[in-house]
Amino acid sequence: MDMTDSQSAIRIDGKLFAANLRSKLAAAVSATKEKHGFTPGLAVVLVGDDPASDVYVTSKGKQTKEVGMNSLEFRLPDTTSQAAILALVQELNENPDVHGILVQFPVPDHVSQEAVIEAIAPDKDVDGLHPINAGRLASGFAAMAPCTPLGTLMLARDHFGDLSGKHAVIVGRSNLVGKPIAQLFLRENCTVTIAHSRTQDLPAICRQADILVAAVGREEMVRGDWVKPGALVLDVGINRIAAPERGDGKTRLVGDVAYAEAAAVASAITPVPGGIGPMTIACLLCNTLTTSYRLHGLDPLPEFTI
Repeated sequence: MDMTDSQSAIRIDGKLFAANLRSKLAAAVSATKEKHGFTPGLAVVLVGDDPASDVYVTSKGKQTKEVGMNSLEFRLPDTTSQAAILALVQELNENPDVHGILVQFPVPDHVSQEAVIEAIAPDKDVDGLHPINAGRLASGFAAMAPCTPLGTLMLARDHFGDLSGKHAVIVGRSNLVGKPIAQLFLRENCTVTIAHSRTQDLPAICRQADILVAAVGREEMVRGDWVKPGALVLDVGINRIAAPERGDGKTRLVGDVAYAEAAAVASAITPVPGGIGPMTIACLLCNTLTTSYRLHGLDPLPEFTI
């Protein structure tokens, strides 16, 4: 983390945190091979040729191999039937060398995302989206947490240490991010408020937060005067907008928070890019290590799970 001259908030370096986490994972994978005789394996399925998904899947494969895990990639044309996708998922469910399965979303319109999620064996569901894992997380049981929420929690713990008693306001209620982040903060004994598009006087709700998480997918919606002085701001949003100031016709990435405004008020803030984003793949690898241990009847390593 570093402090800039123009802003008062600590700029949280998610890229550095993720790199350190991957380094620890590499050591743990090496020790696992030596001590227990197996290598964690992650299978990723990509249907179609969405450019953003392609880049993401390629990065996942690269980082999986870098930490010493086995990486399996299945790239299917967008005409692949739902039945064929579900059959592949079932094969991976039954493959003892595969400990984690991730189907990259979005999938083509003719494929039911719900059906794909439910087809993945819960004990190999490294995305944490299966209803059984979502239910276990909500019930406070041992569960697989979605990767982005897990990374968000790790950064909050790193900043505050003990989160007990903090008021966390989550702006966004998606199954992938908003709801699981709320459950994770509840497990940390936070007071949690979930806000959304129909929340009355949203700025006033946000100003109550010791920890403000923005996960709505609307560029720079959260303004500086929405932030309580000294709050921790965790920006999960990734939005691509026009950048006419560059003069080259290209776009740039921004979060759901107006960064400069919020940084003048907050105690610490994640930038976009370089904040929560890099944590997602690192936490995917954490989840794969965790599932591999559970599938072999071993207790997961506590530093990589919840």
